Amino acid sequence: MSHPQSRPLLLPFPPGCRTAFFLRREKRFRVEVEMNGRTLWVHCNNSGSMLGVLRRGRRVFLSPAKGPRRKLPYTLEMIQLENGTWVGVNTLTPNRILQEAWKKGLLPQLAEYETFRREAMSGRSRLDALLVGPCGRLWVEAKNVTLVEGDVAYFPDAVTQRGRRHLEELMGCIRNGDRAACFYLVQHGEGHCFSPADFIDPQYADCFWKAREQGVKIWPYLAELSPSGIRLGSRLPLLRVS
Repeated sequence: MSHPQSRPLLLPFPPGCRTAFFLRREKRFRVEVEMNGRTLWVHCNNSGSMLGVLRRGRRVFLSPAKGPRRKLPYTLEMIQLENGTWVGVNTLTPNRILQEAWKKGLLPQLAEYETFRREAMSGRSRLDALLVGPCGRLWVEAKNVTLVEGDVAYFPDAVTQRGRRHLEELMGCIRNGDRAACFYLVQHGEGHCFSPADFIDPQYADCFWKAREQGVKIWPYLAELSPSGIRLGSRLPLLRVS
C-alpha cells in the first residue's frame, strides 16, 4: 500500500481558505462560526444531521465563495475532532473526487469508460454520474459519509427518502440492461469499514442490501483530508452489522 502523501491530491483547496470555530447551525444550510474574535455566518451544503461531528467550539475549515455576489462569504468544508482528525462535510466532494479519480485512472472499476457526465437524468431522478464506454453505460450515485461509530462508517446519518429513491433508480438502471454503482466517500479518518445505518434508517438499509443483491455495485472509499486538499484513500470492506 502506498503512503498517503504519495497519492495524488485530487481536490486541492483554493487560496483564501480560513479556519474558525463552530458555534451553531441554523436551518441546515447556515452555520455560525467565530473567526478572529468576531462571529459570521457561512454556507453549509450538507443537509444531513452530521451526527457526532457538529459540536460547539470545534475547529472548522472554510473555503471562500467563488463569486463576490454570494451572500455568505465562505463554505464549510471540514470539521476537526478533538484528536485532530478532519471530517469532510461538503456533499459536493464525492462526485468531484469520483470524476478526478476517473480522469487519473485511480479507480480500476472505471477503466473501461471513455466519457463522464455529471448530473445525468435517469427516469425521474438525477444521478450524480453517467459513464459511457465500449462496455455500455454505468450510472453512479455518490454519497458523503461522516458518521463513524467505533471504527465503522455508516450512511445515512438521518432518514433519507431521497437516498432510497436513488437506490431504487439504480436498480431500475440494472433492469434496463445498464450497470449501476453507489460510491460512498468516507470523509472521516476513523472509519475502517462501511455499513448502511439500519439503526437510523432501516428502510434505507433494506433497500441498500436489496440493491446489492440485484447487481448494484457498492464502492466505499476512504478520503484522506488535510488543509491542503483531499486524496482518495483505500477501499473499505463492507460490513453487515445486523
